[in-house]
Amino acid sequence: MALSKTNLIILACIAVFALLWLPGTDSYYEYLAFSSDNLVQGRVWTLVTALFVHADIVHLAGNMLFLYAFGNALEKEVGAGKTMLGFFAGGILSFLLGIFAYPPDVYLVGASAAIFTLTAAVLLVKPLKFSFIFLMPLGLVALIYTIYNVIAIYTGVEGNVAYASHIIGFAVGIPFGAVWTKNLKRNSLIVLGLLIFYIFIAAFVVP
Repeated sequence: MALSKTNLIILACIAVFALLWLPGTDSYYEYLAFSSDNLVQGRVWTLVTALFVHADIVHLAGNMLFLYAFGNALEKEVGAGKTMLGFFAGGILSFLLGIFAYPPDVYLVGASAAIFTLTAAVLLVKPLKFSFIFLMPLGLVALIYTIYNVIAIYTGVEGNVAYASHIIGFAVGIPFGAVWTKNLKRNSLIVLGLLIFYIFIAAFVVP
């Protein structure tokens, strides 16, 4: 049985992570990670290679978990070609559109923003698709994680997480989902219902 394109991306990310942990590979990081400085210096390939580089094992594991859930779900609905288009378009555009959000010498790595593009697409294509990984509909997972990132930006949460890039990636995924869904009106209403449900739980149930 052939691996899905999503799973091939996951294997590639794991392989790159393992290779960069080998002795003597530290210098390669700056040639693979994205930064405004790298782009100005003509290292345009970093728009793609940075998607496969991750800062540490927690960064890698978290991203691959979300990529496995959302990437495979979307791939089953719209096909591998469209899923890969969303992944790479979301990743590349999030780097380019986020240039002014970060200092020029700051390196950005990881598939997070590209994965957020896929989450937005799934939100409109198959919002009630149940995930046995997260034990809830993927649409609800997408809303929870996106709202968390918006709050993090609004409250100025510090750390090495590119929250702005995540939101850019999500925004890129919305038009993809709107075009690929078979019933935009119905699924939009479902998303609204999930949002209301989440707000109710957050406001009145969670202490």
